[in-house]
Amino acid sequence: MMILAKIRVSGAVQGVFFRESAMSEARQLGLNGFARNEADSSVYLEAEGGEENVRKFVDWCRKGPPMAKVENIDTELSDSLVYYKNFEMA
Repeated sequence: MMILAKIRVSGAVQGVFFRESAMSEARQLGLNGFARNEADSSVYLEAEGGEENVRKFVDWCRKGPPMAKVENIDTELSDSLVYYKNFEMA
């Protein structure tokens, strides 16, 4: 089953290669979507693909890359797909 995850990660997550690392992780998992920095210093991501790999990606986001300090993660899962073509940094 294909699902979409909308994820907001807060903490020390900007300037630590979070988006770049997330893009690499998502592509390895065969997911499509995007990652962008927000004005409130959080990172917002959308990832869609097979449910198992989306859940693996959400788990990865709980830690992020080595220099990140994730304090909070909000996730919304949905079966309303956007049909992204690839995973990009916005």
